[in-house]
Amino acid sequence: MVEFISFILSNFTLSLFVLGMIPIIFVVLKESRLKPTYSSSERILAYFIFFNIGLNNLYNFVMHVFYGDMAAKFIGWEQSPFQLEVGFASLGFAVVGLMCISVKNLGFRTATVLCPTFFLWGAAGGHIYQMIANDNFSPGNAGIIFWTDIFLPIIGLVLLIIQWRCSKSSSPS
Repeated sequence: MVEFISFILSNFTLSLFVLGMIPIIFVVLKESRLKPTYSSSERILAYFIFFNIGLNNLYNFVMHVFYGDMAAKFIGWEQSPFQLEVGFASLGFAVVGLMCISVKNLGFRTATVLCPTFFLWGAAGGHIYQMIANDNFSPGNAGIIFWTDIFLPIIGLVLLIIQWRCSKSSSPS
């Protein structure tokens, strides 16, 4: 049980993605249509952002700000003041991500997805650099976090495109 809990907490990006899929699956099953509607795409995007940007970055904030030594060790780094900056950047992403559960404006949600997308892709580039230059294959650098840094933004962008297309098809011409 301790190993399971450690896996869940150490791989929080994957854990929150899986947890966020639960309400998304309910939306899809309730709609029971192959073609997404504006309403279903809006709810799916809201849940994705809430879990994968809001809660994910809130966890990241707590880890980097309050448990910086542990977070640095997990990544394969030494503790540095930069962790505090990453933590507070994560708090900003968390706040807007959590707001997206009730703020239904597509422009706001687009910004909420785009900002952490570039942060995460930059982090993934940093992970690659660390793997090549410093042989850093620590779990927090080359593990699941590396892959979610790449793929969660892609999923978010795809959901944004679906939401945008649904909004175009549902608006009066």
